[in-house]
Amino acid sequence: MIEFDHVSRSFGPKMAVSDLTLAIARGELFALLGPNGAGKTTTIRMLVGLLQPSRGAVRVCGHDLVKDARGAHLHLGYVPDEPCLYDKLTGREFLWFIADMFGMSRRQATSRIDREIEHFELGEFADDLAESYSLGMKQRLVFAASFLHDPSVLVLDEPMVGLDPRSVRIVKDLLAARTREGMTVFMSTHTLAMAEEMADRVGIMVRGQLRFLGTVAELREQMSLEATTLEHLYLELTSPRGLQP
Repeated sequence: MIEFDHVSRSFGPKMAVSDLTLAIARGELFALLGPNGAGKTTTIRMLVGLLQPSRGAVRVCGHDLVKDARGAHLHLGYVPDEPCLYDKLTGREFLWFIADMFGMSRRQATSRIDREIEHFELGEFADDLAESYSLGMKQRLVFAASFLHDPSVLVLDEPMVGLDPRSVRIVKDLLAARTREGMTVFMSTHTLAMAEEMADRVGIMVRGQLRFLGTVAELREQMSLEATTLEHLYLELTSPRGLQP
């Protein structure tokens, strides 16, 4: 569903992502971890088509993000780290705008907008202008928009920012349900406990390179540490000592 094929991205002399090769299967929830400046945001921006690779190819459901961007985007949902809305549209109007972008019929759009308003408990403020929303309300609306077209692949960049505990639970339950139905989720997060709870595999990126790829159990085995948390393993791997070849 998601393929990074020897992907690199540089900005002048700085190599932000170096020779990334990664495949994520249908129905997998994958968490990309790493310190600030590791290359996670650059990786996500290439995955959703906001940046082009300097070398290599990124594919979603077989569609190259450079050669067939439209084909790839029809399969993609995206929740950025900062919600982007139109302040003078209501939440419902924003969802209609997204439905129009994906060419939904009026009947289909009405059904799915109602569905996502219910899923994310937006009914109380769906007809208020977005400029009146709190950060958490905006994030819930962006989530609703990302689910609207039933994407095969959902890309999340720090998805829980601004969400209260109940909203976090709603999102976790929906992600678990959708991955069971076959949706692939690519998530970048600093919330290690959530990654440990939800992810089928994790990748740890340091200085533009993928330093680990696998399950938390495999990470424990690789680092010869038993009965410890992902946070402990992550801090060991990304410490100056852990970065030694």
